[in-house]
Amino acid sequence: MNEFELKYGCNPNQKPARIYMKDGSELPVAILNGRPGYINFLDALNSWQLVKELKEATGLPSAASFKHVSPAGAAVGLPLSETDKKIYFVEPDAELSPIACAYIRARGADRLCSYGDWAALSDICDAATASYLKAEVSDGVIAPGYTDEALEILRTKKKGNYNVVQIDPNYVPAEQECKDVFGITFEQGHNNFKIDEELLKNIVTENHDLPRQAQIDMIVALITLKYTQSNSVCYVKDGQAIGVGAGQQSRIHCTRLAGSKADNWYLRQHPKVLGLDFVDGIRRPDRDNAIDIYTSDEFEDVLADGVWQKIFKTRPEVLTTEEKKAWIATQSGVTCGSDAFFPFGDNVERARKSGVHYIAEPGGSIRDDHVIETANKYGMTMCFTGMRLFHH
Repeated sequence: MNEFELKYGCNPNQKPARIYMKDGSELPVAILNGRPGYINFLDALNSWQLVKELKEATGLPSAASFKHVSPAGAAVGLPLSETDKKIYFVEPDAELSPIACAYIRARGADRLCSYGDWAALSDICDAATASYLKAEVSDGVIAPGYTDEALEILRTKKKGNYNVVQIDPNYVPAEQECKDVFGITFEQGHNNFKIDEELLKNIVTENHDLPRQAQIDMIVALITLKYTQSNSVCYVKDGQAIGVGAGQQSRIHCTRLAGSKADNWYLRQHPKVLGLDFVDGIRRPDRDNAIDIYTSDEFEDVLADGVWQKIFKTRPEVLTTEEKKAWIATQSGVTCGSDAFFPFGDNVERARKSGVHYIAEPGGSIRDDHVIETANKYGMTMCFTGMRLFHH
């Protein structure tokens, strides 16, 4: 198959639509179930590149959760803690493989944004991963293969219409890539820039301490950013993206957005949130929405009389602003990556408030000295990679 007809393009009025190989060769993908659309394939192909590179760079099973051509989350397959299992709604007796852990953690970065996501797996999808995917609201998945049991599980999702795509893991794209915009063709070299530990050698701060886990986190952040709509900033902890700020015109807005998402991720672990007593049978998306509102300034929307009874068995105590600030202040060991240089030290100041201790950014600003000075003020370790990672 060298061509696949799509229902429509980005929007229903954009017809006809298809994916195909210009040179007449076979498509490197096979549709095993469902009928993916235009945006589905954009998500699938971007997310596959991310997880493939992340696996190659770290040696660990990797996964991503994509929405609208940017990752809501990405992670490597490290084991889940008991707290992780609780905040990601993992059944206590669930069997978890490394690739299942990778996807659960990737989706757990921002469960609200991952609603209706496209999942990407670096390894063969097994039954453990398929079982978790089946219980989540998701549009589709791409992987280099599927076990028979996993495929059987996924084919029962969405009344049999769940999109399952298999990609040839050995496929290598052409060196030059083209895109048409307004009838004009753009051409550029495919972004083959390799991200690995060699990129982290230029430590510019007084503190040169960069433990192995922080190196992995920097690699996770940078590869995530390579496939995130620019401008973008990514916060990572323990091999898991915990906040992605994408598509902002201002660098500080990226840093704030990613930081606020990282704060929300950490607030899910607050004792008051872990202690929320939900009514029986509540759907996962409804729980996610309730937690998001409960931890926000609009908490009264779920605590008002006549409302909370539909969500909780008992009315929760308010999580006060002071309690939230105190909890977020205990966050530490976070890594922050940026796809382009920080123009001012205000980005470092904001990142610090979300527990950032390690920073990876290209450098090259006329105010690099001020950015480094700000990082030194807080004893941070910062690497200048020398490479911009814009993606559009």
